[in-house]
Amino acid sequence: MNQAPTRGPASKVELHIECQHLIKKDSTSKSDPCVAFFMFQQGTWNEIGRTENIQNCHDPKFANGFVVEYFFEEVQKIKFEVYDLDNATPKLTDDDFLGMLECNLAQVISKNPFYSPLKKKNGKDNMANSTITVRSEEVKEGGLMAYMSFSAKKLDNKDFMGKSDPYIEISKGMPDGTWVVVHRTEVIKNTLNPTWRPFNLAENVMCGGDKNKDIKFDVFDYDNDGSHDLIGTFITTITAMSEAIKQPASFPCINPKKKEKKRSYENSGIVHLTSFKLERNPSFLEFIYGGMQVNFTVGVDFTASNGDPKTANSLHYINPYQPNEYQQAIQAVGAVCQDYDTDKMFPALGFGAQIPPEMKVSMEFALNFNATNPYCAGIQGILDAYTNCIQQIRLYGPTNVSPIIYHVARFAEAAQKEEATKGAHAYFALLLLTDGVITDMDATRQAIVYCSGLPMSLIIVGVGNADFADMNFLDGDDGVLKGPNGQPAQRDIVQFVPFRDFKRVSGNDPNASAAELAKQVLAEVPQQVVKYYSMRKMLPNVPQK
Repeated sequence: MNQAPTRGPASKVELHIECQHLIKKDSTSKSDPCVAFFMFQQGTWNEIGRTENIQNCHDPKFANGFVVEYFFEEVQKIKFEVYDLDNATPKLTDDDFLGMLECNLAQVISKNPFYSPLKKKNGKDNMANSTITVRSEEVKEGGLMAYMSFSAKKLDNKDFMGKSDPYIEISKGMPDGTWVVVHRTEVIKNTLNPTWRPFNLAENVMCGGDKNKDIKFDVFDYDNDGSHDLIGTFITTITAMSEAIKQPASFPCINPKKKEKKRSYENSGIVHLTSFKLERNPSFLEFIYGGMQVNFTVGVDFTASNGDPKTANSLHYINPYQPNEYQQAIQAVGAVCQDYDTDKMFPALGFGAQIPPEMKVSMEFALNFNATNPYCAGIQGILDAYTNCIQQIRLYGPTNVSPIIYHVARFAEAAQKEEATKGAHAYFALLLLTDGVITDMDATRQAIVYCSGLPMSLIIVGVGNADFADMNFLDGDDGVLKGPNGQPAQRDIVQFVPFRDFKRVSGNDPNASAAELAKQVLAEVPQQVVKYYSMRKMLPNVPQK
């Protein structure tokens, strides 16, 4: 009997991207580039991820790379597409195209760094003088996580009006002698004595696990037009920073040009490493093995913009032969989440409807109409409650989602208080299904900022064909989400996707689109779990024998 060939062992590699001489698409400013990364899988190009969006820059060095599995025995086609992002929509078709590179992963790995002209959409002609450089390195599993915080004193003032707006850019050394950016802090406005928020980076990301390998810290003054001024630089190692455990370490910030011009030059300020700690970097599975439960809650939009459920064009129409998008999303995401919850009892909530018996508008009600026990038995229980609910309510509005977010936050807050005795035991994922723009956006932003400090993630699925441009604003992938009062989120907890994207990819096959939806919307949850417990400085519980 012939056996199907098996894949050889996979190595994980991280790809670091830089672009040079990107063309100018904006009439009054430089382009705002972002790189989308695709892999050719099962006969189609699938987007794997995107870099951050860098403002006003024609020579960007992206801090966010791409980690992929590399198979020696396979031809793995990859593609990089560069865009000037001028709006908040998640689609790329309405952004200016700046060039592309299509090649094989093996080419990138065998020639490191891999350098190529960017091509036009036809894949043949060069896009002016624009180029792309891709550097690759093997990802080492496990390792340690470095937790650190920095401040600075007496930095040089680079602004004529006001004071500098400093931020730190951290770079690791590559085998070819170049540096690649691995992290940027937030910008602190109008100060020469900044204190940056604490952050953490994997030791492997900073130095490949070599504690004596140089790490470069560049302090810049941020400018809106992208012409950031270098204040100064210092180079250190993990070994040297580890001394900060005993006492705070200080590093003179040196500007090479000023040092060359002035004999009396000493420094452009002092950067202080106020705290530093190395801890083991646990994986998501270690938390699961330690007994952590992922508690899954569904929130459903019953506003009037969904259309009358009795008509076939309504997003809530119950078709006995094919599930609607709400049903597909609940089934797909729930099928994955339910395996991490032992009792398989899930709260299911609705908002934006008039509910019986008084038919008053509610922004937070149980689908089973049992306010004291909104739990449904399994995913089928949620679907049954949804089907029954849609026949008894009257769609209304507005689309206020903050009440449901705070509803789940109360449980997450209670679980956090129990961490002192129960450890890393419970995490909450809210699947929020909506057909339109959120009407309580400020309250929602404030709720998300509040929840970013709790064991909680928010997955928003946009149902239907509405314009979801404002929704992407809540996803912190392109920057730190801030509340109306300016308070920043402690971590990124939001993932937003429009369901129509998965219908298009799968050719309207409900099973295929639902499976792809689950894969994409849940992709960030494991790392959000790890980041939460890292922020709380908590390790997984010891598995029970």
